[in-house]
Amino acid sequence: MIIKIVSLFLIGMMALAMFGRLRLPGPGGRKITLGRAKADKCPRCGRHKIGKGPCPCTKE
Repeated sequence: MIIKIVSLFLIGMMALAMFGRLRLPGPGGRKITLGRAKADKCPRCGRHKIGKGPCPCTKE
């Protein structure tokens, strides 16, 4: 009985790994795909912009 449970668990993990590689292509399936390829940065100070508002360096 325990061999059956372990084998089903391993088969399930293999199926998840195969679907993960299809969704996240790249070496080892670890390439992160986000909505934006590059984070927005402020042209003046180079900080990463969070949200849609202006950068804190322009609020001075």
